[in-house]
Amino acid sequence: MSSSAAPPKPIHVTEVGLRDGLQNEPVVLTTEQKLSLARALVDAGVREFEVTSFVSPRAVPALADAADMVAALRDTPGLHLSALVPNVRGAERALEAGVDSVVLFVSASERHNAKNVNRSVAESLEGFAQVARLLEGSGVALRGAIATAFGCPFEGNVPVAAVDTIARRFADLGATHLSLGDTTGMATPPLVTERVTRLREAVPGLPLTLHFHNTRGIGLANVMQGLALGVDRYESSIGGLGGCPFAPGASGNIASEDLAYLLLEMGHDTGLDLEGLIKASRLASKLMGRPLPAQVSKAGPRLALSACDSVPTAQG
Repeated sequence: MSSSAAPPKPIHVTEVGLRDGLQNEPVVLTTEQKLSLARALVDAGVREFEVTSFVSPRAVPALADAADMVAALRDTPGLHLSALVPNVRGAERALEAGVDSVVLFVSASERHNAKNVNRSVAESLEGFAQVARLLEGSGVALRGAIATAFGCPFEGNVPVAAVDTIARRFADLGATHLSLGDTTGMATPPLVTERVTRLREAVPGLPLTLHFHNTRGIGLANVMQGLALGVDRYESSIGGLGGCPFAPGASGNIASEDLAYLLLEMGHDTGLDLEGLIKASRLASKLMGRPLPAQVSKAGPRLALSACDSVPTAQG
């Protein structure tokens, strides 16, 4: 007696290109240029954005227009807009702007957290309690993000216990989601298995999101491992833009169109239009003034055909 496999389930993709993608780029886009890219992404079916970060403009000048970005997009039907915040002041600004959720972030390694926000891990976690109190009754959700969750460029291996401890703290604060950030592309499939398995035991009611970089070329291999483990939430950046400005060699978020192509070919429902993402990626490349690392926007979908007479015929 044969049995058919369960159909692939819907996969949720959050676009982080407008935040994580642009924060580390040498070209600083105007607000209108960012909005043109955002509209192209909306046309491609993107509905969930990490749209900006309410950090100090001195620290990340590319995101100085955070409030303007939220104001311009918040009335677009069907969108969920989240924003990264480093502290209670950032959360206050995010609330004033009208975000749907705030993302509190902390590194699993002390040295990276010091570089990133000039605080110890304990100091960051202590400050998060203030943000949680601020959000009470506001209707704005709290999401957690753990940077260097798979390794640190300054400390090397990050113990899974360190990630576990932070995850439990986010759960205590009432976080609705938890993202594991592969800040410098140090994740591998075995590490993905270890961390996902451990956190499902530690915080079983907290949905996990995986955020991979393709710095060492295995970002989508890590996605495949996540899918095998049943993880159904991922973050990606259009064109493969971005990386962390406070970590050396951190270029290379997985590209949204590459991720969407993989998921489409596996039969998953993402609500994303691949041709629309390719169009958005090409716009991003034009705005940045350089080719971007994504592959699918260069080659096109698998069945994108060329005219036979468009290439020369071998002689002899």
